[in-house]
Amino acid sequence: MKVSEINREFAANFLKLDFGSLGDSEKNELDLCITAAKEFVKSYTGLSEDEIDTHEDITHAALILIQDMFDNRARYVQNSASSPNKTVESILGLHCVNLL
Repeated sequence: MKVSEINREFAANFLKLDFGSLGDSEKNELDLCITAAKEFVKSYTGLSEDEIDTHEDITHAALILIQDMFDNRARYVQNSASSPNKTVESILGLHCVNLL
């Protein structure tokens, strides 16, 4: 599966949420998490969207980010200095092209 194919229904399933029972507010929050995770992956790795889609392991990292953002919404607002978990950093680190 490609990162660009992640949609709110797939993400809800990954998060073990009953998509049909989600309210509009939760669906919108899920959309925001998906967009933020995709942008984070592009920024972290320096890869384009097309390049990201060639690495299936990045899809899993994006899903972990989505889950973490959705589950910890208040924490991200309160602590902007928080970093992604080690699994995400490890996967994305394998594909970074913008290392300093």
